Amino acid sequence: MIQVSDVSLRFGDRKLFEDVNIKFTPGNCYGLIGANGAGKSTFLKILSGEIESQTGNVSMTPGERMAVLKQNHFEYEEHEVLKVVIMGHARLYEVMQEKDAIYMKADFSDEDGMRAAELEGDFAELNGWEAESEAAILLKGLGIGEDLHAKKMEDLSGGDKVKVLLAQALFGKPDVLLLDEPTNHLDIAAIQWLEEFLINFENTVIVVSHDRHFLNKVCTHIADLDFGKIQVYVGNYDFWYESSQLATRMASDQNKKKEEKIKELQAFIARFSANASKSKQATSRKKLLDKITLDDIKPSSRKYPYVHFKPEREIGNDLLRVEGISKTIDGVKVLDNVSFIMNKDDKIALVGSDEIAKTTLFKILAGELEPDSGSYKWGVTTSQAYFPKDNSEYFEGNEPSLVEWLRQYSPNDQSESFLRGFLGRMLFSGEEVMKKPAVLSGGEKVRCMLSKMMLSESNVLLLDEPTNHLDLESITALNNGLVNFKGSMIFASHDHQFIQTIANRIIKLDTEGIIDKQMTYDEFLEATAVKN
Repeated sequence: MIQVSDVSLRFGDRKLFEDVNIKFTPGNCYGLIGANGAGKSTFLKILSGEIESQTGNVSMTPGERMAVLKQNHFEYEEHEVLKVVIMGHARLYEVMQEKDAIYMKADFSDEDGMRAAELEGDFAELNGWEAESEAAILLKGLGIGEDLHAKKMEDLSGGDKVKVLLAQALFGKPDVLLLDEPTNHLDIAAIQWLEEFLINFENTVIVVSHDRHFLNKVCTHIADLDFGKIQVYVGNYDFWYESSQLATRMASDQNKKKEEKIKELQAFIARFSANASKSKQATSRKKLLDKITLDDIKPSSRKYPYVHFKPEREIGNDLLRVEGISKTIDGVKVLDNVSFIMNKDDKIALVGSDEIAKTTLFKILAGELEPDSGSYKWGVTTSQAYFPKDNSEYFEGNEPSLVEWLRQYSPNDQSESFLRGFLGRMLFSGEEVMKKPAVLSGGEKVRCMLSKMMLSESNVLLLDEPTNHLDLESITALNNGLVNFKGSMIFASHDHQFIQTIANRIIKLDTEGIIDKQMTYDEFLEATAVKN
């Protein structure tokens, strides 16, 4: 168990936390959510002791061990992969190192023998005999094969290093586990393995993630960080989101009788309980949900951008024909004879592990790159809007304000009041619209690019990783906006729920061509033998 008592932290005039009091208990997984910059990662650092709070304290049950997912991917370059995982249990690793050093002595003394005996006792008590096999199982589950276990970290790719550090945090059954964005850079198989691991993990987990599907699968509680306070709610992310929306509607309808509100709440809880999966985590969560009362749910103060793509003209039946496109980048063939026909109402998710291949196809379809061979043709009734993964070149100009930046993409040279209102709906309020584009954060630039696309009123959208840099509120708003979009689209994303709720067709770019299925993402994963 970990107890947070009266914790406060300020950076200059900015208040991050004030008088935070929470108890995180075993058997539960807490999803820590909050807007970008709210202080989620900082709070985890306070819990781990990396940062000291200005008031209050954090305490753990005596004798318990905490494990933290390391963020420095180059910290262990000279160490072997298997040993890096075991380093996750610092005391066990120290015992192993000292024990091995004693046994390697040429002049082994009686004193050494006594010390070695003590260490052997500690080693057994810490489950040291199972350490290497447990580390190997964790690595294998995350997709790190045995051929890499004896290699040094410096020999691994960036993605594999992330997996090793994750295995390190999970190693040795820690009593408290802190995970900051653990699904970043993981493939779908590794994410699914991690979900099952955490569902069956019996101790305390506190996780920060922008992956709603992941939060929904593993969390028993949501810890909502807002205005310097942290409020803990029972349930997963979807339950928190829907209950906060329900509370907002109830609060706005003052005339509705309390009995009617209670019935609405009961129906809401019953729906979520019925949809729960059969895992132990979900069973436990269902019991907690049944105990919720009307006073337990509260309106959220969160602000969601207004994302609405409205095509100027209806799209025809002839959209896009791609025939035999191939492209080599830096001597590597990333696209090889790619062909497909895009149909009306298609919402295509472009998936696959080769990020360069997907981005290259987007650039070709957007007219920014020429294929080495093959061709593509857009239908005459189509108009395309493109969201690039790297948007930096769009913000390199000298526009004095966001209003002037957006004006250049306004087809009818809209008035300043219209553009201010448009930016306001995308959460740029008051004087924020006078910011220089060059100083925007990553999330702000994404919201500007989405504004640009909405102004275009295109009927086909090309979106390459549009959820990168966005907070959960903006991801949810964009997700809903694309679900309601009346045109067609091709998009790439690593967000499972984003793909599942939007796409009706999946195209996977593979080394041997493409896999093209008219189905949802979950159906595609099942059909291609990647099981949940």
